[in-house]
Amino acid sequence: MKTLAELNLPESVRYTDEHVWARMDGDEAVIGISDFAQDQLGEIAFVDLPAVGSRFDAAADFGTVESLKSVNQLFMPVSGEVLAVNEELESTPTLVNVSPYGEGWMIRIRPDDPAAVAALPDAAAYRKLLGA
Repeated sequence: MKTLAELNLPESVRYTDEHVWARMDGDEAVIGISDFAQDQLGEIAFVDLPAVGSRFDAAADFGTVESLKSVNQLFMPVSGEVLAVNEELESTPTLVNVSPYGEGWMIRIRPDDPAAVAALPDAAAYRKLLGA
């Protein structure tokens, strides 16, 4: 396991207390799990994601991520409609371990309120949550 100093916590994304990140890309939000979350889970074996067109409220369960250690719920950082799902994760779920903020993204949504993404905790607040 990584120490807090070793974690990759980019300033360009926002975080939730459930270790999900969100980043605006135009009028869409890209969503995945943080480096801390993937590190705690260990090797990701399976990711269960919603269908395109699904709608979720903030804090709603939108899928699961399964590792050799456990199965964990994924919670929406903000309300919105799923526009795309990272289909690469079906055959290569370990992309979440290798590149949690890049190739390991999980879903793209159209947020009901794009400002809600900016209102999520930043990297400094997330580090405090983790005990740094």
